[in-house]
Amino acid sequence: MFKSNLSHFSSLLRQRLSIGQVTISKRGYLQAPCSGYIQTMKHRRLSTSAADNAQGKGDKQEKKISVIFIDKDGEEKKIQVPIGMNILEAAHENDIELEGACEASLACSTCHVIVMDVNYYNKLEDPTDEENDMLDLAFGLTETSRLGCQVIAQPELDGIRLALPSATRNFAVDGYVPKPH
Repeated sequence: MFKSNLSHFSSLLRQRLSIGQVTISKRGYLQAPCSGYIQTMKHRRLSTSAADNAQGKGDKQEKKISVIFIDKDGEEKKIQVPIGMNILEAAHENDIELEGACEASLACSTCHVIVMDVNYYNKLEDPTDEENDMLDLAFGLTETSRLGCQVIAQPELDGIRLALPSATRNFAVDGYVPKPH
């Protein structure tokens, strides 16, 4: 019964979204080749499961890059970020005050960061139209502004310096602090 419901659901997705073949992963997640939200989530790093560790995947040394965050007061904090992780998640794991109110769903601008060196900015993939729309709402927008949820750690970004703007625009209640996953 469950499998037939998933089959029906994937059929509806193909029809409504025109996304082609939808498959179900070994862990029961829907996978679809498309653009937009599902594509932006493909780089999102998930936590390692016990099954991955049992298969030996957890034994490998994970490659990381250095990322330097500059807070509102000008203080720098250098962290190590695994390749493939987005900057928002890395900030949350290292207690850096980068809000991310929409939890990386590309629906706000509260994870706005400013790339301090144009050479690093030019190494990033071009922002999507959706990211540019959200950046238009960001406080203190600059020519090298990006959303932290859309900046993915890659080897060529080793040593990147990111400044946090002095404020963010958020529609949440004052004092609300989102909890990282």
